[in-house]
Amino acid sequence: MSQPLPADVVDAGPDTVSGNRIGFFERYLTVWVLLCIVAGTVLGQGLPGTFEALGAMQVAQVNLPVAVLIWLMIIPMLLKIDFSALGGVRRQWKGIGVTLFINWAVKPFSMALLGWIFIRHVFAGYLPADQLDSYIAGLILLAAAPCTAMVFVWSNLCHGEPHFTLSQVALNDTIMVVAFAPIVALLLGISSITVPWSTLLLSVLLYIVVPVAISVALRRWVLSQGGEAQLQKLLQRLGPASLFALLATLVLLFGFQGKQILAQPTVIVMLAVPILIQVYFNSGLAYVLNRRFGVPHCVAGPSALIGASNFFELAVATAVGLFGVHSGAALATVVGVLIEVPVMLSVVRIVNSSKRWYESPQT
Repeated sequence: MSQPLPADVVDAGPDTVSGNRIGFFERYLTVWVLLCIVAGTVLGQGLPGTFEALGAMQVAQVNLPVAVLIWLMIIPMLLKIDFSALGGVRRQWKGIGVTLFINWAVKPFSMALLGWIFIRHVFAGYLPADQLDSYIAGLILLAAAPCTAMVFVWSNLCHGEPHFTLSQVALNDTIMVVAFAPIVALLLGISSITVPWSTLLLSVLLYIVVPVAISVALRRWVLSQGGEAQLQKLLQRLGPASLFALLATLVLLFGFQGKQILAQPTVIVMLAVPILIQVYFNSGLAYVLNRRFGVPHCVAGPSALIGASNFFELAVATAVGLFGVHSGAALATVVGVLIEVPVMLSVVRIVNSSKRWYESPQT
């Protein structure tokens, strides 16, 4: 369960990228997620006809209610990203290189391996046999897209260099436009999971390309009208809408998934195991590599956090588009949302508490 942050973490300093410290709702995101799980499950059992009707509202395998909510989630987050910051990538090229290596060469593949180990073997006898492939697909989708907006919060809490964080996020989002679909298709193919390319490309278009284009255009227009102050006002207004959309999406997904969860509540725990291992493995690897290459701690911290966290909004949307709202893939991505905040806060604490070791002479 999420706990209040200690004073030394809360007072980590102003976030010069986003202008905000971690807010009340973000701090207790795990609590809200748990409440939405309960609400969605209860409503799904009490109003099955309503949720069946919502689940049937699809165009080209895309669930329309979920698609609208995903856009409300993603666009406010992308508005925080200044893609012109890509020009600053060269300033901290070692940290950028480590993060890119973890995000695109390690994390998706390590998650595919962990999914194969735990879902197909260790827990296979305790999970629904017809959902094993779908669970693995959800885990792969979760790991194939690096986090965007929440990374600014994690970077602030570990005293991260804000310009590095901004450059890294902008670069990752740019790469995601062209790399997300091929990596997902490759790993799903390796896992013997058949996915129609047309549906995957549609998901990339709907949940990456179009939202990025809208956010870039809207950001430029707002800045031209009222400058940075106007942009911050807009972000403050849209922030609650983004969080509401996330929570409403969870209510819908757990309403669709309620029967399966009630039948096997331990599924969530079993899905959380590979996600937890993946987060700590990738953040630790990024942190150690940065130290080996002599990267400053203020860059290594956000590098480790960006390397470990996930763009769960995109993962949820793609899982719903590819496999449907009732699928194990959708459930697996939602589990990622459930554990995101407490796990990432624990990584922040590890990064902060190990600073003396990190800056000590290497032998």
